[in-house]
Amino acid sequence: MNSRKLPKSIQGVIDQFSKLPGIGPKSASRLAFYLLTRPEQFAVDIGQALLDLRKNLVTCGQCFNVAEENPCLICSDGQRRQESLLVAEEPLDVLALERAGWDGRYHVLGGVISPINGIGPEQLRVRELFDRLKVTQSPIHELVLGTDPSLEGEATALYLQQQIERLGHDLPHLKDLKITRLARGLPVGSDLEYADELTLARALEGRKEY
Repeated sequence: MNSRKLPKSIQGVIDQFSKLPGIGPKSASRLAFYLLTRPEQFAVDIGQALLDLRKNLVTCGQCFNVAEENPCLICSDGQRRQESLLVAEEPLDVLALERAGWDGRYHVLGGVISPINGIGPEQLRVRELFDRLKVTQSPIHELVLGTDPSLEGEATALYLQQQIERLGHDLPHLKDLKITRLARGLPVGSDLEYADELTLARALEGRKEY
């Protein structure tokens, strides 16, 4: 159907859906017309869920994951291994790693270093990570660099490793810190959020000192 002949309300929905990642014009059109076939309450429920998405969420002040309370349920869980900290890029990665069975703590950077996109360490939660490593009470014994196996992810992991080694010169308790990287069970160029649970579990089990 020619988009010029579509009612403005339908075209408006298609335009909004098209802004979502992985949704092209055809998929957006199918979604819009699917909503037309459903009861009105179905669309109302979706709209309300979207409105509640931001209203009910906060950023955890410890790990910087999205949550409904601060600190989040993961950081509040005393059964998790407090001495192991995994650095993740985004909250979606935390979700994937939880399914894979990681039982330590997290630190969400909020992205990766990408000079071409104008993103440096200052735009990420790197300083907050270093602040957590400086704490001598309940010190961290293993830091897992869980950034994606992409060029940007590798560059970010290398930067963190180098900076932490420099911190170790002034902070004796960091000299025994074990820095590991997720094993190569993950294909280069992939995103953690799309990896299956078995691949992620093997990558966690086979991590090596970085």
